[in-house]
Amino acid sequence: MDAKSFFAFPQNVEQPLLREWLLDVTKMALGVFLVFLAVLFVEHDWMVAGWIDMTGIVFTLHFGLFHLLSVVWRRVNCDARPIMNAPILATSLSDFWSRRWNLAFRDLAHTYVFRRFVGQLGIVGATMAVFVVSGVVHDVAISGPAGGGYGLPTLYFVIQGVSVLFERSRIGKRIGTRNGMIGRLFCVAVVQGPVCLLFHAPFVERVVVPMLTAMGRIWG
Repeated sequence: MDAKSFFAFPQNVEQPLLREWLLDVTKMALGVFLVFLAVLFVEHDWMVAGWIDMTGIVFTLHFGLFHLLSVVWRRVNCDARPIMNAPILATSLSDFWSRRWNLAFRDLAHTYVFRRFVGQLGIVGATMAVFVVSGVVHDVAISGPAGGGYGLPTLYFVIQGVSVLFERSRIGKRIGTRNGMIGRLFCVAVVQGPVCLLFHAPFVERVVVPMLTAMGRIWG
């Protein structure tokens, strides 16, 4: 997504180590295993199977294949950063959304939303604009195909934006939400707590489960 860095030449890109290759393959293998497990489990509990499948897809694509593409491009001296930067190591909610999770989308949102509105709305307003736009994009991608659950992904990202602003507030700084154990726990609670709003029941039932059922027929 960062064409300027990708096409810069000549480049002296730090080469990926063997352990990064092995870790990528391991994450892809784990993802494929989870998807296969979800196919076997779908008839017993479709909701649990749906969540297992979505977790498997994230490991297969976002943490596996997409990172492997980054490794391959860096191996031939193209500056292609991984879109995921070890989100599990996030020290705060701000760190998670700004430096760890889906950096390609983060860069686009920062360039075309935050910078566009910060002069008119200030930092607080521009920050919320980024999360609202993110919510609308996810609503289109998730609620649209499901034909239901409209507004829930947007609500999820509104909660993220409000929580980021709280984290940066005087009260948030005072109770330590920006670092340390409190920061990590606050991040996990805010990201994971309302995640059912993002991947809501209509999406799981009408999109994920039919996909698992079709895969089961093919594999069976």
